[in-house]
Amino acid sequence: MFPVVIACPFCDLIGSDSGQGRLVAANRHAAALLDGFPVSRGHTLVVPRRHIHSIFELGGEEQHEVWNLVAEVRSRLKTQDGEAPAGFNVGPNDGDPAGQTVALAHVHVIPRYTGDMPDPRGGIRWVLPRKANYWKLEEADPFQQVEFLGFI
Repeated sequence: MFPVVIACPFCDLIGSDSGQGRLVAANRHAAALLDGFPVSRGHTLVVPRRHIHSIFELGGEEQHEVWNLVAEVRSRLKTQDGEAPAGFNVGPNDGDPAGQTVALAHVHVIPRYTGDMPDPRGGIRWVLPRKANYWKLEEADPFQQVEFLGFI
């Protein structure tokens, strides 16, 4: 029986002419692509050229190049024409429980704009909503209060 080979959408984009419209920047070990399903204007993915599942499987030089490209993407977005982002959410979704939906390591660079949500405090903490609002315990979900007090 032959192994099942599943195409990787990021690898396909990096290695083809069709991905050139989404390619933002690149270096020897990584490429930056506009996200196909952006959560904000400029949402970019930095993808290692070597196909691996976790960002933590990268060697030292590869990690260095990935994070250098993350910094370059952030810098370019801050100087873009029009409204520049006021902040960024940056990071990987590492593993299925963390929400990783493509089995290739990648780092999200998500520009944030003033007013894009009413109260952005907590940032990525909102992936677990019951734990996010730690600064307003008196207004928090009662289950959150109990869990928080159990943590102390």
